[in-house]
Amino acid sequence: MARTSIDLLSPADQERLRGLRFMKGVALGALVLMAVIFVAAFALEEQYPWLAYVRAAAEGGMVGALADWFAVTALFRHPLGIPIPHTAIIPRRKDEIGRTLGEFVETNFLEGGVVRSKLESTNIAAKAGEWLSEPEHAETVAAEASTMAAGILQALSDDEVQDLISDLAREHLLSPEWGPTVGGWLARVVEADAHRGAVDLGIDSISTWLEHNRDSFSGLVSRRLPSWVPSVAMRLVDDTVYHEAVKFAAAIGRDPQHPARKAVDGYLTRLADNLQHDPETIGRLEDAKSAVFDSPRVRALAAEAWHTAKTGLLRSLDDPASPLRRRVAAALAEIGARLATDPALQRRVDDRVTDAAVFLVDRYRHDIASIITDTVEKWDPAETTEKIELMVGRDLQYIRLNGTFVGALAGLAIFALAHALFG
Repeated sequence: MARTSIDLLSPADQERLRGLRFMKGVALGALVLMAVIFVAAFALEEQYPWLAYVRAAAEGGMVGALADWFAVTALFRHPLGIPIPHTAIIPRRKDEIGRTLGEFVETNFLEGGVVRSKLESTNIAAKAGEWLSEPEHAETVAAEASTMAAGILQALSDDEVQDLISDLAREHLLSPEWGPTVGGWLARVVEADAHRGAVDLGIDSISTWLEHNRDSFSGLVSRRLPSWVPSVAMRLVDDTVYHEAVKFAAAIGRDPQHPARKAVDGYLTRLADNLQHDPETIGRLEDAKSAVFDSPRVRALAAEAWHTAKTGLLRSLDDPASPLRRRVAAALAEIGARLATDPALQRRVDDRVTDAAVFLVDRYRHDIASIITDTVEKWDPAETTEKIELMVGRDLQYIRLNGTFVGALAGLAIFALAHALFG
């Protein structure tokens, strides 16, 4: 752990490092204590024979401490830097450990039955509904969703969006022929007499225009008469034409069976038939359609509409008090309330969530587990060793400590048994 700077570690890893160093000191202190006791007992054994038992215990404790130190150290590095076979196991077999860990997770955790059993025992929909039904939680979700949506909108290129809209319009609007579709629709409208309201609206508009634009008829006909015609006659002709136009429009408006109406019906019927079957009429409609969509003014209007819509959406998404944000939060709270109180809906949601999770796990379990394998393979061996030692090294020092005391007891027992048997 000498290469690890404590300042570069996370707070949790810093705490683990301090605990590891403390336990290493305790284990080393136990070994030194046994060594001191061994030296003292060895030196005074002839003067005090009973110290032979103390010496045997201290000797066993040192052997146990050294053996367990070697075993623990061999996991992470070569003891004393000596490349002894089967030491530095973790850095040497790092990739194999990663693969084994990935296979273990894939086999024991990413398994459809395990996932289904866990999810079925968890009331996902009910808990989510209870949480979401709280207004502040619904507002939090709405705020997060608005932030994500705003980020996506800002990341979109206006030119690319306009090109996409243009491509979609050409694929779904321009490429198909409009004639047969429009002709069929118009035929059904005429057959159902659904166009009568539009005709009435047109007649009313004409009547209103005539009422307010009498001056437009001044000279309409009279200017085409010979100059020798008296002016009184000219005014009479213009007035007559105006009054006849007014009466004609009024007559059409009053009479549902007026010949002019029938003429309109006949024209629309012929137009509907021509749009479906006459190549010339269909071609003219297609040309008009292309001319409209290819017009620079139309493209400019589409770009302006997208810019306006994007700006409005961003403003609404950014404002917590906007109608959009309030409606989204209210809708989420309503969904949460339904999830919290409707058992049938809860079952449907739980079943679908469970089925989706099991499908994803069964289909991508190997890919998910490979994240562990690939990540460990990318780690530096020394870094991997340090990470693992930080996680488990403190507990492993207890093995050294326990080995010291177990070795001491074993040494004492062996010496006492041998002394009892052989004197």
